[in-house]
Amino acid sequence: MGEIMITSSSGFEGYEIDQYLGFVSGQTVLGSNFFKGIAAGVTEMSDAESEKLTSKLEQANEVAMNKLIKLAESRKADAIIGMELNYTQFANYSVGTIASGTAVTLKKRAETEHRISKELYVSNYYNRLVPRPVKVILSGDSKEVTICTQFFNYNMDDIKAIRADIELTNLYEEKLLLKNLDFVFEKGNVTLITANEIECKLPAKDILLIKDSKVTISKYVTSRGVFACNDVPINVSMPLHRLSALKDKRGIDAVEKYKTDGMTWTCNCGYVNEAGSEECVVCARKQEDMKSTSTFNPDEMIAKMQTKEFVMEIKDVLMEYIKDIDTQYRMELLEIMESGLQYEKTRGNMKDTVIEKVEKVFEGH
Repeated sequence: MGEIMITSSSGFEGYEIDQYLGFVSGQTVLGSNFFKGIAAGVTEMSDAESEKLTSKLEQANEVAMNKLIKLAESRKADAIIGMELNYTQFANYSVGTIASGTAVTLKKRAETEHRISKELYVSNYYNRLVPRPVKVILSGDSKEVTICTQFFNYNMDDIKAIRADIELTNLYEEKLLLKNLDFVFEKGNVTLITANEIECKLPAKDILLIKDSKVTISKYVTSRGVFACNDVPINVSMPLHRLSALKDKRGIDAVEKYKTDGMTWTCNCGYVNEAGSEECVVCARKQEDMKSTSTFNPDEMIAKMQTKEFVMEIKDVLMEYIKDIDTQYRMELLEIMESGLQYEKTRGNMKDTVIEKVEKVFEGH
């Protein structure tokens, strides 16, 4: 490694000790005549005498250190740790300087590069019983970037592989299409299946810029054979932050709010069922479980909030509707308003943030 490295501590940053080679020391002795000449008849040392003594000790230290280094080099050491410099007095005013430590060999500590990761909910879906893409996971560093996907497996089929295109959209609304990616599954007969990671041609620095993902399946393989998927997937109609809130409350496969017109009802999975069906054809959710116990429709209130400029005005809108809102939501909504009012004093307009939080309260209800 070149020159011997020396430290009084137990190691060096960026290195780890490979081998301990044992204790090493180097000594030198200052003659008695030198100290006798200084000490004889002197009660207080003058500046000149102090400087002369300091210089002599420094020379002795250097000699002792050189001997220490040569001994460490003879043992093929890279470094000396725990180095100490001590003085000892002998008879007749002789003083010894001792430099000591432990000789070691070193090796460079492997550099661990920070890996960037991001999980994205898929913002399109298939409205029938095929593997449903629900999440795209990106991960990487300067050496490689990988991508994997999760699919909701309604039929609990033993899925072996899925070939799909993935469209990624970044914060600048720029799109990157990754075509014909083959995802393989180690365990494909469970409800939520996760593919093995595969290499992705995307710079690691761009991972955090990605905000949206869409997946289009071309074919998939089960233990029963190969199946083509020629359907065009449906894009989710709600904003991404509302989609995330819906999934948190209604399940990772949820893509739409429950609604009904009396003739049909739309399940959280997006499938439109006949009014007489008690449970969804695709996901088997029960209609009764999705119905809100409240007759309050938050969409009207939120639309009215959108016309306002400041949180105080938005809070006034909330107070118009508060008596119709279920008690389980009232306190949460009031806390959102109070927090928004406080932040607006120091951070400026908080309208969008407050309305977004209000929307999340009602997602899935």
